[in-house]
Amino acid sequence: MLDLGEREVFVRATPRGGDQTAVYVHGLGGSATNWTDLMDRLQDVAEGYAIDLPGNGFSPAPADTDYSIAAHADAVIGLIERVSDRPVHLFGNSLGGAVTVRVAATRPDLVRSLVLVSPALPDLLPRYGPARVALSTLPGIGLWAIDRMRMIPAERRLSATFEMCYADATKIHPERFREAVEELRRRDGLPYAGAALVGCARAIVAEYFRRGEENLWRLAAKVSAPTLVIHGRHDRIVRPRMAARAGRTFQQVRLVLLPRAGHVAQMEYPEAVAREARRLIAEAVMLSRG
Repeated sequence: MLDLGEREVFVRATPRGGDQTAVYVHGLGGSATNWTDLMDRLQDVAEGYAIDLPGNGFSPAPADTDYSIAAHADAVIGLIERVSDRPVHLFGNSLGGAVTVRVAATRPDLVRSLVLVSPALPDLLPRYGPARVALSTLPGIGLWAIDRMRMIPAERRLSATFEMCYADATKIHPERFREAVEELRRRDGLPYAGAALVGCARAIVAEYFRRGEENLWRLAAKVSAPTLVIHGRHDRIVRPRMAARAGRTFQQVRLVLLPRAGHVAQMEYPEAVAREARRLIAEAVMLSRG
């Protein structure tokens, strides 16, 4: 548990391997454990730190109950400044992708490279998943729905989640499923868990309608760090075709489409994501050394 001043966050870390540092940011309803297998495969090139965003995982709810993308970005910035005196390699999945884009755009001095896995960037034609997220943010509906969901056994809820996020839910390792069940049961007992989930969902929806210089696509255009955008062809939440817009927007970008992956490629195919990330890290380090 780290005290970052206005916020307290829980962080999971890998032993120091190479001379680089990586920071990992999870998606909606996720936690630092979403990066366990990828961090393991990259620990020889980068010491890794995976954050539980405020109100998520083991991190307590923020005192100001601010779950906005900007507030999450501030927490990530605080973590980076705490764990590294040099720019880091920043990873983000889904909601974490939106958070890390904001960090890379507003604090380029902190980011050496950026890896985005199915980032939740605004889409004029959202898929079923984001549309359901938007519905859950309506006043009164979100917390009511979460209270109703708690009546369903954790195993059934997680099976439905993995069916949505994985291209092939049978690929999840039994041990990872067991860990996720234990985590969900623990979260069910926290008084702020429902409000945190709804707050994070509202943050995503708010970004879909944001205009002006704070719009996430405008921020993406300001990202100067070398960027890798990974999409799964079978993503049911973020349209893989959004990669084309990312290719037109980020200044230095490489696009990768994984043909058999879903929304959480870092969990479903950690070897493939690690291979692409290693390449980016090596290129970014060479670039930084001139």
